[in-house]
Amino acid sequence: MTSGVVELQRDYYTDSSKVIFRNDEMTASLFRYPSGVEAIELKNLRGRMVVLPYMGQMVWDLVFDDVDLKMKNMFSQPKKAARVIDTYGCFAFHSGLIRNGCPGPEDDHDLHGEMPCAKMDRAWLEITDEGIKICGETEYVKGFGHHYLARPTVKMFSRETFIEISMNVKNLSGSEMPLQYMCHTNYAYLDNAVMKQNIPDDAFKLRESIPGHVKPTGRWMEYNKRLLSGEEMISALNQPEMYDPEIVFFADELDHYQEEAEFEMVLLDGNAFFTRFSTAEFNYSTRWILHNIDQQVGAFVLPATCRPEGFLAAERSGTILKLDAGEERSFTVVTGKK
Repeated sequence: MTSGVVELQRDYYTDSSKVIFRNDEMTASLFRYPSGVEAIELKNLRGRMVVLPYMGQMVWDLVFDDVDLKMKNMFSQPKKAARVIDTYGCFAFHSGLIRNGCPGPEDDHDLHGEMPCAKMDRAWLEITDEGIKICGETEYVKGFGHHYLARPTVKMFSRETFIEISMNVKNLSGSEMPLQYMCHTNYAYLDNAVMKQNIPDDAFKLRESIPGHVKPTGRWMEYNKRLLSGEEMISALNQPEMYDPEIVFFADELDHYQEEAEFEMVLLDGNAFFTRFSTAEFNYSTRWILHNIDQQVGAFVLPATCRPEGFLAAERSGTILKLDAGEERSFTVVTGKK
């Protein structure tokens, strides 16, 4: 039950951080990066989370028990950007919603669609005994095009080392709209971490398409051949030299295996990261591994409504969701450190 709501305004954010809420277990602070991007920092007894309330509600930072959950990247701060590729340093972003994933040669959309850097119309906090939820909404509307309301939220709990990321989408137009959505969590790459899940290993299939941002090398092509043939597999992050460019796997129709999917990445020190979601909401998942000097990612699962190979590929496979006029859908992911 909500015990309080704090409505936020853009002029609340300044170059110096200021606390707007505090109790015995949690603190909420507002600040603005030198780049001009507004941010909310939530702290509980176990860690901290930084969210960008007006830029797609990205989760920029996430740390629990002094363990940084976020990928290594080249960005010291978020940049004001319309495309996610120009500020690719966050822990998580919302990919979609009418277009999603890596565009194919004939697609006309940006990488991961319009939602990652969407300008949010409103932001507010909902405070309960359980924790603090950062809420927002943005209205997408195009003349002679689609019209929807997106309401993302992210909740930090007072005593937990995980967060809850949600997205609600409502079709405001008088006609059907397509929907592609992925909760894109960019987890840290940690040497020799072991990946596990409650679906079979053989549910994962290596991506065979090569997106425009991937520049293959001869060694990488040979490694992909060995993965495709089954000669090798990846269950632990133990060959970093082979993960440049990225290695991507897909798992489809997850509801054939579980009603609730749970994925883990177990670290050498016994800690583990996890992600849990309903397969009725997310029936597809992606595993993304990358290791080079500039970027290192161990994204053991990215829950999604379809494969992230662009709009036309999803259209051909018949995996694009459709929202009727006035219809809405909701998606929730629980993710963090065990």
